Amino acid sequence: MIDWFSTLPFALQAFLATCFTWGITALGASLVIFFKKINKNVMDAMLGFAAGVMIAASFWSLLSPGIEMAENLKLNSSLVAVLGFMLGGGLLFIGDKLFDKLNKKFRKNKNNSDSSNFKRSLMLIFSITLHNIPEGLAVGVAFGSLAYGLEGATLSSSLMLALGIGLQNFPEGTAVSVPLRREGYSRGKSFFYGQLSGIVEPISAVLGALLVIKVQYLLPYFLCFAAGAMIYVVVQELIPESQSNKKKNLMALFTLIGFSIMMFLDVTLG
Repeated sequence: MIDWFSTLPFALQAFLATCFTWGITALGASLVIFFKKINKNVMDAMLGFAAGVMIAASFWSLLSPGIEMAENLKLNSSLVAVLGFMLGGGLLFIGDKLFDKLNKKFRKNKNNSDSSNFKRSLMLIFSITLHNIPEGLAVGVAFGSLAYGLEGATLSSSLMLALGIGLQNFPEGTAVSVPLRREGYSRGKSFFYGQLSGIVEPISAVLGALLVIKVQYLLPYFLCFAAGAMIYVVVQELIPESQSNKKKNLMALFTLIGFSIMMFLDVTLG
């Protein structure tokens, strides 16, 4: 199976990998159909594990290969790393601020219950979708970078990156579908909108892979950009949410486990 997968074009690999992450989003969203309540410990443990995987992947699968390629292209590797990393995190920061302002504006109109519920639901879907775009881009860039044979850029590390993003997509799908159900949407509609938030990942992954394959000089920036975006998601969302658990020490252990597994695979197989 892996041998067959490795023979596919890199953009197609990225597409299939993010179809997996989209499927995990849909799986998380489907919980609204089968369960009335989801165990918080399990969800937080998955978030902690995914955070560890994504932190390790940000360095070994994205930043390190990005710096190496910048050096090979005779670019200022320090400037490329800092600029790309800050742009990636900064984009999500700006997006969060914009959504916070819109959300405050919508909350002022709570007198109109139907309108308020609709706007809150729309904000929820768009906010999760916003974060899924750079995550899909990160996977696409990781697979696209395989075309250049960079040290640390391996099929196994790219697959593990997709796995880590997929794991953290599971609670994201649930985070959309369950509140929508509370707002009065049917189980079917709640599931549909929950999984829909992940559809941007295959699209952005293919675009990211094609861009870095066609325009070589963009790859170092894209790699560092994807790393910055991922670290922002980890620090702003995953770790704080997992640490809200009463067993936060145990959740921290899951983060270390996720980091260690990804680090071991990158170092050993890379």
